Amino acid sequence: MAQRSSLTIRDEVPVLAVCFLACVATGLELSVNNHIGDFDLTTFPVPSVSLSCLVQNSSQAEELLWYRGDRRVDLKDGNKVNISNICISPVTKSDNRVTFTCRLARDQSVRVSVTLDVQFAPWPTKEEESLQIEEGKDATLTCNAKSNPQALTIWYKNNKTLTLQQNRYQLYQTSEVSQLILHKIQKSDNGTYTCIVKSDLGEGRKDFHLTVEDKKPVFPKEAVIAAVVVVTLTVLFGIVARKDKIFKVW
Repeated sequence: MAQRSSLTIRDEVPVLAVCFLACVATGLELSVNNHIGDFDLTTFPVPSVSLSCLVQNSSQAEELLWYRGDRRVDLKDGNKVNISNICISPVTKSDNRVTFTCRLARDQSVRVSVTLDVQFAPWPTKEEESLQIEEGKDATLTCNAKSNPQALTIWYKNNKTLTLQQNRYQLYQTSEVSQLILHKIQKSDNGTYTCIVKSDLGEGRKDFHLTVEDKKPVFPKEAVIAAVVVVTLTVLFGIVARKDKIFKVW
C-alpha cells in the first residue's frame, strides 16, 4: 500500500506544478499606456507614437514580446523584461487600423492589443485633370475619397450640384474612392465636373475638364480590305500589260 501511495504522489507532482504555473500566469496582467484591456489609440499623422507595456502582479522577471499584426517586432536586450517600449515612427495614414500587441512570452494568452485610429483629412486638397473623350463612348471620373473619419462626397457640374440621370450617370462609392461614370457621352456633357470630399478635418477637391470630341467615322473592315485587294490587283494587271507591250516592241 505504501508503494502505491508513493507512486500516486509522484504522478501528481508534475500535475500540481503545471497547475501552479498556470495560476501564476493567469494572475498576471499586462498594461499598455496604463490600459489593462484592448483599446483604440486615436492619433494623427505625427513624427512618432510610443507604446509602453508593463507587467502587473509579478514578483519575478517576465519576458515580453511585441507584435505588429502577425509579425513579431525585434526588441533590443534590456527592453524585454517586465517593461518594454516601442516607438512607431513616423505614424502615417497607412498605419490606420494597424494593431500592436504586447504578449507574455511564457503564456501568450496574456496580452493587450492597441489598434491605431489614425485620423486624417481628405487628400489632395486640390487637383485637376483634363479628359478628351469621343462622343458615344463612356467617361470615368475617379476621385480619391479616403479619409478618417469617413468623408462625404458631392459631385458638381459647372459649379452646380450634379443631378444623376438614370441610365446616363452611374456613381460608385467606397471608403477610398468615388467614381462617376458617364455612359455614351454627348456634346451636352462638355464641362467641368468637380468632386468635393468633406470631413470634420478638412476638404479635398478635384476638377475634371471634360471635352467631348466628334465621333470618328467607322469604316467596315471588310470593305477596306476589299478595296485594298482591288487596287493591288489593278496595279499588278497594269504592270503585266505594260510588260507584254515592252516585249513586243523589242
